Amino acid sequence: MPAASARAAETVQELKGQVPMDSLDHFFVAFDVPAGTREIEIAHDDLSDDNILDWGLVDPQGVFRGWGGGNEENAVVGEAAASRSYVPGPIAAGTWSVVVGKAKLAAPPGEYLITVTLRDAPTLPAQPERAPWQPATLGGGPRRYAGDFHVHSRESGDASPTLDAIAEFARGRGLDFVVVTDHNTTSHLDFFADAQARHPDLLFVPGCEFTTYAGHMNAIGATAWVDHKLGQPGVSITAAADAYDLQGAVLSANHPALALGDLCIGCAWQLDLDPARLGAVEIATGGLDKAGMFFTDDAMRFWDDLCDQGHRPAPIGGSDDHKAGVDLGGFDSPIGDPTTLVYADTLGVDAILAGLRAGRTVVKLQGPADPMLELSSGTHVPGDSLEASQAVITVRVTGAPAGASVRLVRDRKPLDAVPVAGDPFTHDFLVEPPAAGSTRVRAEVLVDGKPRTVTNHLWIAAPPVEAPTTGHETTGDPTTGPETTASTGSSDPATASDSAGASPPESGCGCRHDGPLSPVLAASLLALRRRRH
Repeated sequence: MPAASARAAETVQELKGQVPMDSLDHFFVAFDVPAGTREIEIAHDDLSDDNILDWGLVDPQGVFRGWGGGNEENAVVGEAAASRSYVPGPIAAGTWSVVVGKAKLAAPPGEYLITVTLRDAPTLPAQPERAPWQPATLGGGPRRYAGDFHVHSRESGDASPTLDAIAEFARGRGLDFVVVTDHNTTSHLDFFADAQARHPDLLFVPGCEFTTYAGHMNAIGATAWVDHKLGQPGVSITAAADAYDLQGAVLSANHPALALGDLCIGCAWQLDLDPARLGAVEIATGGLDKAGMFFTDDAMRFWDDLCDQGHRPAPIGGSDDHKAGVDLGGFDSPIGDPTTLVYADTLGVDAILAGLRAGRTVVKLQGPADPMLELSSGTHVPGDSLEASQAVITVRVTGAPAGASVRLVRDRKPLDAVPVAGDPFTHDFLVEPPAAGSTRVRAEVLVDGKPRTVTNHLWIAAPPVEAPTTGHETTGDPTTGPETTASTGSSDPATASDSAGASPPESGCGCRHDGPLSPVLAASLLALRRRRH
């Protein structure tokens, strides 16, 4: 609450009315601000135990000044300070508006009471820790960086933690970065530089959860506010995607299968967005011991559906933590559950975004302690496309518990799993693409028979058939045989034991073969040699 000031002269306006019963999700309640006003305080009430209204503020030019959503405390906006979820700045004379969102109208038509207090002197202390956002790079070389793509700070109306609390908890779990995605605001970015200086080993990545009553979308890397009031003049999901594209943000469908009705208003994905605009899908929201046990399978089906349509969003995970791991409810997961690994050139905002755009992601569905899984075919890694008549797919598993197994999933169809025998464990599978088009494969580590770690896909196509040069008629394309999957050493115990526990070399396909080649692998290598000549 703002500190009292005996010096501030105040004027109070009380605005009471009924919620408009139209098709729009938001409406505006106007009030006048005279010249010389230095601070605005707004109290709001939906006057109901059944209805839920959300609250925000715009200035006379319609410029965003904050979105508190369901904040229960008063909103305060001054020239040098503002309460959480809101941004400070000049207080222009003219007609301002409280933005009201119709989150839930169980007892229509609904009423509201808004009390506006205008002051000629500020009551909030200045906030010198606020500063314009600048991209940060913490250093480090090319490797996989562990992070959480969906974390809320106290600048979200329904969240409580400071950036310091987030950083301390995340580092305690071994994470390298967090994406702070507060609801429909950018006020948290003002505090990044100050917090980043105190936490040089945890990267704060900017973001925004574009929260609507028809779905939630993370804009990863977003640094400027984008209007979320769908249906208002000029406001559409396509326009929002365009605005985020201009910022270089990556869009993700959040918890697309989280259909909880009024328990999570608008959480299930119903946004009419061209799926080609999505750069990522949150395949896991919360760990498998909490919400993930109910929704991860459906979210992965949502991801596969998009891939079936020819799209290539990267899989990511997010805890949706609102409390920095403290005092969690039975349905809440802490920061890091799940964990996403992103291969990036360095630990920096631009590098993490580049790795995400390239699809270099692996998701540990429960959390940081889950097995690590690497997928490659020669120099190709998840997110890549390659051409091969027969592709050797190498998987490498580390940190798996006893009884774990690893499998490929081809075009959403799981193939036979192979027991993980050793730590590390390396295994080769053989994949033949179709004669036309491409096939996609990902790898999954299974624990207790269920996916625990998931990679992004590799897309594999047969090389183009070269026209005959001798005048002899060709008899067909050798790649058009039956689509099969083979694994090196799967039928030869000696060969299988050679791959168990072996680390892949720095170059080549990552395969190790100390014993005789299996007949299938020998045939594939012979075919590759024939193509080179």
